[in-house]
Amino acid sequence: MDQIFELLAITLGAILANNFIFSQFLGICPFLGVSKKVDTAVGMGIAVTFVMGLASAITWAVNQFILVPFDLGYMQTVAFILVIAALVQFIEMFLQKSMPSLYTALGVYLPLITTNCAVLGVALLNMQNNYNFIESVVYGITGGLGFLLAIVLFASIRERLVFADYPKNWEGFPIALVTAGLMALAFMGFSGLKIW
Repeated sequence: MDQIFELLAITLGAILANNFIFSQFLGICPFLGVSKKVDTAVGMGIAVTFVMGLASAITWAVNQFILVPFDLGYMQTVAFILVIAALVQFIEMFLQKSMPSLYTALGVYLPLITTNCAVLGVALLNMQNNYNFIESVVYGITGGLGFLLAIVLFASIRERLVFADYPKNWEGFPIALVTAGLMALAFMGFSGLKIW
């Protein structure tokens, strides 16, 4: 029963209280770059969730079975980046073959998942928090779902901002940053969330 509560705490923390975008400020580059339309935001969110979940599983195994036994802890970041780069390459090839319109819409931001600090952050935080395999995978997937929630909400607001009336000098990036800041303040309300 304690394990279920622990997984629930990890889930709610990754999605709401410790959202990678609004609380930890990781993954801002694709968040701002791909959030102009909801369709591309959903595609990017799903791709990031997939990469975070798989990266969490694989990096946990790499750390437990290769880095720790051979005392190669200093190579952790490099090894994790290589795992993430390989996963992103796989996703890029899959999208190019099966969903070319989404592949084109994501453009340069798809390869940027490789350097997305949220993906590397989830792998490193799994090790820092001493999560076991199940906890690591849950944290990776729910962290990705938190990213998906943030980017879709932001994209839907940005689509409506096109028709909003605001000063001319706020057009484009400035209004996007103000909107992201207000959303981050709203997500701060979840920081005092207690599960039981």
